[in-house]
Amino acid sequence: MLQEKKYRAECEVFNKHLSKVGIRKSSQRYNIMRVFLDARHHITVADLLQMVKKKYPSIGAATVYRTIKLFCDAGIAQEVDIGDGVTRYEHKLGHEHHDHLICNECGGFIEAKDDRIESLLEKLAEKHGFTSLNHRLQIFGICKNCTES
Repeated sequence: MLQEKKYRAECEVFNKHLSKVGIRKSSQRYNIMRVFLDARHHITVADLLQMVKKKYPSIGAATVYRTIKLFCDAGIAQEVDIGDGVTRYEHKLGHEHHDHLICNECGGFIEAKDDRIESLLEKLAEKHGFTSLNHRLQIFGICKNCTES
């Protein structure tokens, strides 16, 4: 299993989740976690599979696909949909909530955080007697680079 200190929180959460859903712990799943957590950008399952195959050639595609789903279910990862039909994944556990500004021209995106938006969303939910558990804010438009070209 993962021994690195930098993965301790993720391992604990993943171990609890696997026990809760009755799935056995395997070195393959933890190797996939290591590769995922070392990725510093939003990745597709195909990206993750390619990265895993470079380090661990014996791990199959089905294992990677099932494991990324387990990461999401455990709260270690979350899906990001930037409107192009391709699901990407980002780290969730231990990472500050943020929203995305997505460029319709180049497909690039910016992670953005503003406490005023978070406060406004909380007030909106409260006004309607709604208990907010989570949200995703995505703003689509044209980035500075595309506007200038």
